[in-house]
Amino acid sequence: MGAEKFGAVMGVLVEQIVHLITENYAYDEVTASNKFYNSKVYALLEQEETKLWHFSPLTLFHLFDQEQKMGSFELPEEV
Repeated sequence: MGAEKFGAVMGVLVEQIVHLITENYAYDEVTASNKFYNSKVYALLEQEETKLWHFSPLTLFHLFDQEQKMGSFELPEEV
């Protein structure tokens, strides 16, 4: 995937994930964004070769949620 297309996909995914974080954690958008951008999930998501961008925003939110609650997360077997 080209860098421009990957950037567009990331923009849409991140926006949707941040929205899910604000709904489930009662964070404002800035706090939710900061939490997500500083997560291990985001670190892997921004690496195109990991293919995490194939997952739905809800699946990625669940990985973030697991990381927040447990300190780590397990990737689904599809990766």
